[in-house]
Amino acid sequence: MVDFCINGGGMVGAALALGLAQQHYKVVVIEPHLPRPFHHGDGPDLRVSAISEASVTLLKALGAWEHIAAKRVKPYTGLSVWDDPAHRTDFTAQSIDMPQLGYFVENRLLQLGCHEALKQYENVELISGQTVQDILLANTATVKLSSGRTIEAKWLIGADGANSQVRKAAGIGTTGWQYAQQAMGITIKMEKPVEPVTWQQFTSSGPKAFLPMFDNYASLVWYDSPDELKRIKSLKASQLESEILNTFPDELTKNDNSFSVVDKAVFPLTRSHAKHYVKGCCVLIGDAAHTINPLAGQGVNLGFKDVEAFLSVTAKVNASHSTGELSLKDNLFLQMLVGDYERPRKRDNVVMMSAMDGFYTLFSNDIAPIKWVRNQLLSVAQRIEPAKQQVLKYAIGLR
Repeated sequence: MVDFCINGGGMVGAALALGLAQQHYKVVVIEPHLPRPFHHGDGPDLRVSAISEASVTLLKALGAWEHIAAKRVKPYTGLSVWDDPAHRTDFTAQSIDMPQLGYFVENRLLQLGCHEALKQYENVELISGQTVQDILLANTATVKLSSGRTIEAKWLIGADGANSQVRKAAGIGTTGWQYAQQAMGITIKMEKPVEPVTWQQFTSSGPKAFLPMFDNYASLVWYDSPDELKRIKSLKASQLESEILNTFPDELTKNDNSFSVVDKAVFPLTRSHAKHYVKGCCVLIGDAAHTINPLAGQGVNLGFKDVEAFLSVTAKVNASHSTGELSLKDNLFLQMLVGDYERPRKRDNVVMMSAMDGFYTLFSNDIAPIKWVRNQLLSVAQRIEPAKQQVLKYAIGLR
């Protein structure tokens, strides 16, 4: 019997496996679809995450960041938001004495980096190419795989995304909704090098965002109605480029920096929150526990905060191994998971979810009183440097 079976070896699940491996637990990770290997000549992936400084600190401690950074990452030093050019707030790394505000990293490379770091641990087994066929739960968990193999685990971790099998098997309900809008991710290649600055313009139809990537590549995020994005997605590359020029701000092509479309895809936007993160011998983490409006790129960073909180609890059990005061199946450990993992993470995640929804409502409409309020907020934020610095530190996880 293993200590932990992690269903899902994505960015969050693999990071958790690393931390548990460092704490000398016996771990099995089930990941049906491993990412393809990285080659330096690869073109950009469509899915990109904004990784905060706090997340980088965790990934360094887990031994994964060196593998990720050896591939390709894009540090960014500036962040700007505006409604119209007259009401704009600019944040810089220099203002808080940081070399960068964070990094844009392709999701596949984050996952690959964690998996490469896992290879050094003999107490971790990675099972790929198989799916979970059944989950039986009692005092421990029994996981049946498509190969016919059975895994017995003291604890089953659901790191298997928004449609979590573990969450369903544990009978954990969710609250939430699907947003009226969707988001289109568009990878572009600029003619000239890309500045290390990300920006977001708010419009009545939804935000328009720019995320710098490696070399001359960048990612655009276009929020709009499902019907409008369906129309846009059907356009030929040259037609889509014209639509982008007509819709995105002039900031995109300043200094005559032209671009071409490389790839595109539309993603639904969902808010979902599990009613419990811990139930029986099951624990939910990352998107299995919560999904959030990606407006400020906080999704995977919240998942990494889950990892950090969970590892702080298991570290206490690990530290008591020599004295035998505490074991994984003690009721005290369950109480610690609820008190030190579930409660604080649920509270913090609800705060972030609500903040993103409020931010989205405030900035994505043309109702006159609301527009006046947001313009005043942006103008004041631009002028009051101490307040702006505190907002920035909170956004990148330095609090």
